[in-house]
Parts: sequence; C-alpha cells; structure tokens
Amino acid sequence: MNTAPLNVAIVGCGIIGLNHARAVLRHPGLAVTALVDPDPAAAGALADRIAAEATGARRPATVATLAEALDGDDIDIVVICTPSGLHVPLAETALAAGRHVVIEKPLDVSMTRGRRLLELSRRAERDGLLVSVISQHRFDPASLVVAEAAHGGALGRLTSAVASVAWWRRQDYYDYGRWRGTWELDGGGALMNQGVHTVDLLLWFLGRPVEVDARTALLAHERVEVEDVAVATLRFENGALAVLHATTAAYPGLSVRLQVHGDRGSAIIDDDQLEYLGTVGAPSNRAAELVPASELRGGDRGPDAFVTGHLRQYEDIEAAIRERRAPAVTVADAFLALAVVRSVYLSATLGRPVLLSEVLDGSLDDVSVATGVPA
Repeated sequence: MNTAPLNVAIVGCGIIGLNHARAVLRHPGLAVTALVDPDPAAAGALADRIAAEATGARRPATVATLAEALDGDDIDIVVICTPSGLHVPLAETALAAGRHVVIEKPLDVSMTRGRRLLELSRRAERDGLLVSVISQHRFDPASLVVAEAAHGGALGRLTSAVASVAWWRRQDYYDYGRWRGTWELDGGGALMNQGVHTVDLLLWFLGRPVEVDARTALLAHERVEVEDVAVATLRFENGALAVLHATTAAYPGLSVRLQVHGDRGSAIIDDDQLEYLGTVGAPSNRAAELVPASELRGGDRGPDAFVTGHLRQYEDIEAAIRERRAPAVTVADAFLALAVVRSVYLSATLGRPVLLSEVLDGSLDDVSVATGVPA
C-alpha cells in the first residue's frame, strides 16, 4: 500500500476552510497542497496561517478556481468549504477529474442537485473514488455509544426522541456574508445550517422518517430570508416519534441536547457529551463506564473542538481511500438528512404534514419554501 501523504485541495478559504486545514494538518497521511478561492487575499491569508502553524509544512499553492488546482496531477482529495448552494457543481468538477471529494455539511441546498450527486457518487464508487460529507458528530465517543445501544437492542424498542439545538447568532453573523441567510446559497437558517448535524444523528439513531409536520419563524433577526426558529414532529418507519427544535434566537446560546428513549433504556447527549445512559438490568447511569472521563466531560470542549471532530472523520476518510472501501458517512446519508430538513421547510410552507417519500421522489421540488413570518 502506498503510504505517501494524500494531497488535499481546499476550496473556500473562510473560517470553515481554516478549520478543515487544521484538521488535515494534524493527520500524518494528508497534506494541504492547494487552496482555492476567487478572493486572492483570503487564499493568501490561509496559506500564510498554514505555513506559520504547521511545522515543516510547505506553503500551499493558491489559485482562483478549482479547474486551476486540478490542472496538475498532484491533488488526490478536493475538500469543498464554499457556501452550501455551490457544493454539488464543485463536487461534479472534482469527480470528473478523477479526484476524491469531501463536502462540508450540508450536502447542498437543492434536492435536484443532491439527487444528481447521489447518482454520481455511486458511479464514482465503482471507479474507486470516494465521496463523503462531513458529519463529524457521528465519530464523537458519546454518539458511538448511543448508536451501539440503539442499534444493538440495549434500549429495546425505540419509542421517541427529543432533539434541540438552542443557539444564538447575533445580527452581524448574518450581515457578515451576503450569502448567509439566503435560500439560494444557505438553503435555510437554523435547521439547515446549525441543526443539520443533529438531524443526521437523529436519523442515525432512529432510522428513516415517514412523515414530518413543522412550523418555522423569523423572530429575532432582520434582513434574513430564512428562519431563525424551526420546530417539527417526525414519525419514523419503526413507529417512533421525535420532536425536533433548532434556533439561532436562544440568547445567550445554550447546548445541543439529544434524548433517545426506548422501552428498555434511555440515553442523553448534551453538548456532544454522554450525559446519561440507563438500561434494564444495568446501573441507573452507565455513562461514566462507557466513555472515558476525559471525554465524558470536557474532552472536546474548547477552541480545538471543531478540529478534533473533523480529524476523527478524516481518519476514516483517509483509511477508506487506502483500503478502497466506502466511508462511514456516505452521500446517501447526507441526502437523507437534506431531505428531512427540506421536509421541515415544505411542511411549514404548505401548512400540512409532508411525507418524506414526496420529498425524496421529487414530487414537491417545484414548491418554493419560505420562512413562516408572523403577521
């Protein structure tokens, strides 16, 4: 097996691009060799930071377009960190050039483009190419424990879940970038941008939903097209019911909390940490037994939390490429999460429950979603 580092091109040199670069630089099997951004100052600034922060790392090349980066043969992986509405076209360009692709969440904002990439990813897999979407919280120690309990039967029949993302974003967060808070490039607000990771975990734990009933509102921000509050109920194929809540209007910003309940046990993840796990015949709280104390409380809190989570997923991605296997997080996983988020927006717009099948098969693709703004 070739053990030389895989060369990475990062497309989009903002905050997300910086965090991806930091994660890649911590992996001995990966190297950042190119940065792509139409703003040369942004690309240059990130290149300077990489050279300064990574001992021994050479300064990456900076180019304005992905086509320029792909012109040579020294790029193995293209990492897409642009506004969400640009994800799929860039992924298509990279795949057409025979490169592996990693996409920052969400997959895209369009179901039509998402379907197209889903089909392309299946063809790419047959050609030995990997496509993965960032869902780093699947690799958190707490998430792995709860997934094992849910899938392995320790919780019994899964009956319900409560997922809440109670965050705060100041007005200048939306004012900073013209693409933020737009349907075209952000694809939604609190749920699409901040809550999609929690949606992904909810689906991973409970399975595929059947029906979504939702409401959205814009209550605490101005000059924004999308919602800052979303609430929904979900009915799953296995009969379980879930409550989903996402907001960027919860001052001063609280934690992400996910509760999973079954007829033989319950689990709670709070702020990415395993707060509680109790099952029939086991101690009332087995959390401390199952996750090391350093990770149970405080293990991933702090300035490096984002980098640590992404590094875990990059470890899987790098191994999957070398082992010629599918990654732990596939385009199909990300497409389902996108469909659920889209279902929330469609239900809120139409004022009725929406069947997930209607969204997956394109029946509602022509419906324009809109924030539910109170009169």
